[in-house]
Amino acid sequence: MSNPSQGASASIESKQDLIDFLASGEKPIEDWRIGTEHEKFVYQLEDLRAPPYEGPRGIRALLEGMAREFGWTPFLEHGNPIALTKGLASVSLEPAGQFELSGAPLETIHQTCCEVDAHLRECKQIGDQLGLGFLGMGFNPKWRRDELPWMPKGRYKIMREYMPKRGNLGLDMMQRTCTVQVNLDYGSEADMVKKFRVSLALQPIATALFADSPFTEGKPNGFLSFRSNVWSDTDPDRTGMLGFVFEDGFSYERYVDYILDVPMYFVYRDGQYIDASGKNFRDFLAGKLDVLPGEKPTLKDFNDHLTTAFPEVRLKKYLEMRGADGGPWNRLCALPAFFVGLLYDQTALDAAWDLVKDFTLDEREALRNGVPKLALKTPFRNGTARDLALEALKIAAYGLKRRARLNTRGIDESLFLEPLIEFAQANQTPAERKLELFHGEWNGSVDPVYREFAY
Repeated sequence: MSNPSQGASASIESKQDLIDFLASGEKPIEDWRIGTEHEKFVYQLEDLRAPPYEGPRGIRALLEGMAREFGWTPFLEHGNPIALTKGLASVSLEPAGQFELSGAPLETIHQTCCEVDAHLRECKQIGDQLGLGFLGMGFNPKWRRDELPWMPKGRYKIMREYMPKRGNLGLDMMQRTCTVQVNLDYGSEADMVKKFRVSLALQPIATALFADSPFTEGKPNGFLSFRSNVWSDTDPDRTGMLGFVFEDGFSYERYVDYILDVPMYFVYRDGQYIDASGKNFRDFLAGKLDVLPGEKPTLKDFNDHLTTAFPEVRLKKYLEMRGADGGPWNRLCALPAFFVGLLYDQTALDAAWDLVKDFTLDEREALRNGVPKLALKTPFRNGTARDLALEALKIAAYGLKRRARLNTRGIDESLFLEPLIEFAQANQTPAERKLELFHGEWNGSVDPVYREFAY
């Protein structure tokens, strides 16, 4: 989840300003970049509990240690470090202290993987000093919500109070989930539309391939991606598969109309979050927001509002893929590889669109609703989601090979698809492998996950 946006303080004069804001993300192909975000659970090595914010071994100490040792600059809220920045990268906190790297916009997945590796090494060095470990999974496998801390971030207090009004699992989303995401560019409105449609239709396939959240409070929960299921009961006003993206005439303006109908959470002023939960951004545009009477929003306010919608794919000034569970380091490189391969080569993008263009609204929804429980085994037409996964992976590998971004050993980016290809060929997700261990050598305990799958 985002920290307050920086800059963009120009006043909004009309809806056209919002459309132009999204259009300003357009870039020529040579400037397209890859921004990878990944969250992980932090735990105390001796008892596997999530550390509090304060204390000699808390999240604050972790942030301060990374700032001290590795040159990150703290971002403070009421004197509390709640994020770090270095260049175009940042580290931020999710509500229960999940630790997130929002990576810099990079040219290749080789660079992404180096960035991931460097970040995890930094985390491990400071974590070892504090007795903390880091786990990549989609959902906290062991602890109840009331056993987890809350981080001192103003937006989370507002969200915490509002979430239960709109769904049953919003607080679980906040406190107990982790994801890996990738942000990708577009060259024009038409390019954005095609990429949005392809990535949205295939987001359930990413969910299936990355499914890694089969446990809740120490027991199997009946799902393979419980994280994905959580999003289905978080807040219907701001989640889902956005069927309108596939309608004729979809455009920046249509997305702006959608975002203006998403209820607000907050407005950020002078270092304070002002509670505007449930209020209408259209009223704000008209100067009729009762918590800021007579005041109109800036583009920064609009950018903040964009971050409060949580569909499976989100449009900001780039497209954000949001369907995957968190996981180990090699899958943190696999997600950008999957979508870069599909979207950043025109021939691959055309092939991916051919794969999904005749999916009906009902079929897309059925895929989205099926994969949390069944993942690759979700029925689809005369086969399963696995068939789609194998085809999408084939297209992605082709796209990456055509991109021909080589590492120092002359190997292209398709290398990073290997763990996903292996899951698809075996027809077995990371979650199913953990369930086998749970029922076998782990003897019905989830505790070994913190040892065997930690970073």
